[in-house]
Amino acid sequence: MKLLSPALAFILLAASAFAADPMTLKLWPEGAPGQMSIKPADPNQKPNPNVVTNITDPTLTLYRPEKPNGTAVVVAPGGGFRFLSIKHEGTAVCEWLNSIGVTAALLSYRTPTNEETAPYDKPVQDAQRAIGLIRHHATEWGITRTGLLGFSAGGNLTGHEAFDRTERTYPQKPEYDTDARPDFIVMIYGGGFLDQTDKSKFRPGFSVPADAPPAFFLVAHDDKTNPVEATLLYLAYKQQNLPAELHIFTHGGHGFGMRKDGHPINEWPDRCADWLRAMGYVGK
Repeated sequence: MKLLSPALAFILLAASAFAADPMTLKLWPEGAPGQMSIKPADPNQKPNPNVVTNITDPTLTLYRPEKPNGTAVVVAPGGGFRFLSIKHEGTAVCEWLNSIGVTAALLSYRTPTNEETAPYDKPVQDAQRAIGLIRHHATEWGITRTGLLGFSAGGNLTGHEAFDRTERTYPQKPEYDTDARPDFIVMIYGGGFLDQTDKSKFRPGFSVPADAPPAFFLVAHDDKTNPVEATLLYLAYKQQNLPAELHIFTHGGHGFGMRKDGHPINEWPDRCADWLRAMGYVGK
């Protein structure tokens, strides 16, 4: 897939009502901030077309629906900040979003960062840049609101992007980074905010802020402590009278993504679409 500079991509997008194929843009044309340590590939590891890693030049790939409804969603796949599950938590999700009129933007954020002190830091920077980039060109792209949808580690990224209120430290471009918080979030089996010793509460210093965006949480009951975390996040929303919806399915485990294996949880995109409609983010 050809990588285009943002300037050229904007011209091409404006020249056509709809992009025939996904278009990939570099998030940091002048180079991503910070250093990354890339490990050599394991010679015994078989290639997996569903997984990508060693991403040092993060990108945003736009998938435009036939009839856009004004909503865009940045999709952040999971992978433990070691890799990206690029198909079942990425491209397949973008295709589903297009089917309900949503402009999808697949975020290929920097990874691996799992051994860094804050493994989410660089991926969150990439998500902030992605949302800021979409917002800056909202008129050209016909976007009125931008959400963030994350799976697993991508869900952790989503939480940090939505809930953290620390100052950004990377070099910013005023035109891209003035407002990088999502208008709403969808967290699918995300986590990483619980106390390390007491999984019944959040870790010290973490809270859901009063200006947190509307949220949709979905998880399986048999996914270790993730249903506890989703419940606590929902309760934090409820206590502040913030819009939120929570779904906990009996079976599904972790990493089901867009796969079909005969469980009711595989129909989660329908439940999410119902919520998007109820919130007015997509049409009836």
